[in-house]
Amino acid sequence: MRNGARIVSLPGDPETLRGYSAPRLIIKAECAYIGDDMQAALDPMLAVSGGRLVEMSSPAGRRGHFFENWQHGEGAERIKITARDCPRISAEFLEQQRRKLGPMLFGQEYECEFIDAASSAFASELVELALVDDFAPFLEAA
Repeated sequence: MRNGARIVSLPGDPETLRGYSAPRLIIKAECAYIGDDMQAALDPMLAVSGGRLVEMSSPAGRRGHFFENWQHGEGAERIKITARDCPRISAEFLEQQRRKLGPMLFGQEYECEFIDAASSAFASELVELALVDDFAPFLEAA
């Protein structure tokens, strides 16, 4: 580019991605669908440059790096834009998609909702409620 900057498109394979160093900006598109091993390969690149990581995606379930970073990422700026916030998408189209996909998939694809996989035996909220450490310990019988 005129200012000396360059744009490099890297492969989506953590094995061949390694070795690239000191990027000033990494942009991951649809990163909820990128494996955690890829993120593990990207993080060291930013350690030297102090570069910025931008992750953009619709959710892909309640798991993985994107979900964890959205829920618990420290120092992360979160910007949520739903399909209803986009003036280019008509209400009629969204209603058609809601009927076609059903409320869960529509919520994930158009309303930025993290949903459990259809194959989950239990809702993640129920599992989280069961994981508590504020109960009285069991006493052994004498």
